[in-house]
Amino acid sequence: MGTQITKEQETLFSTNLFLYAVCPLLKTILEDRPALQAAWQKKRTVAQISCLDADGKKAIHYLFENGTCTPKKGVSEEPVDIELEFKSPEHLCSFFKGKLFPLPKMKGALRHFSVFLNFMKLLLTMSGLLGAKTAPKKTEDQKLLVKCMFYLLSRGISILNKLGHPDVSAWAAVSPDRVYAWAVEGEPELAAWLRVKKGRTKARRGQYVRSMPFFTMKFDSPKSALGILQETDDMIEATIQKRLIMVGGPEFGAQLGDFMLLVGSLVK
Repeated sequence: MGTQITKEQETLFSTNLFLYAVCPLLKTILEDRPALQAAWQKKRTVAQISCLDADGKKAIHYLFENGTCTPKKGVSEEPVDIELEFKSPEHLCSFFKGKLFPLPKMKGALRHFSVFLNFMKLLLTMSGLLGAKTAPKKTEDQKLLVKCMFYLLSRGISILNKLGHPDVSAWAAVSPDRVYAWAVEGEPELAAWLRVKKGRTKARRGQYVRSMPFFTMKFDSPKSALGILQETDDMIEATIQKRLIMVGGPEFGAQLGDFMLLVGSLVK
């Protein structure tokens, strides 16, 4: 663990994590927030976030329809109502890491102004949630953040493997068929999993139900989960006090923890 990567590789990994692990969380946030859903009722809108690169355009687009959000990888094949277009992968990464200027091109913002404002409100809600340094005070906000972070980490590790990150792909290449999971006791909706098999990985939301996962990082509460995810709690102390329960060998917990930190470092 800890293989040195080039600046170009770091940009590649971060860009893909932002577009395909962070940006899809808009769906999760909209599902959880009825107040935000109301703005998208009785409407059909296509929104897109993209960046220009040597191969043309890298993008994720969203179909908003009757209060729901469906994220789809790639450039939309149908007309886009609004789009945030970044001039380069570096520009996109800089923006999502908190440097707001220069702004991306905001295509369709004037023509569909109310839709644009609703889309930006959703993005800002996500940014505020993921950017929190400590656990939110409200339990419902804690649960939403845990759900988002579980999804981000499981999907993020899988993306890094598919992009050929040296540490993650080396681990995946020699792995037999194993499922790694994240969970909170008594909260079945707060769960995600990652399946690894001979170099291939697949990440999904929710509980893995086909069999017992090979390893599960389980927490006694959403707040305890955020203590580890936000790095405000000590993992050893949390384990001793059973706020964190590792179901499986602790060496696999350490390995999974390293990859979680890797994903976090690339999107901060």
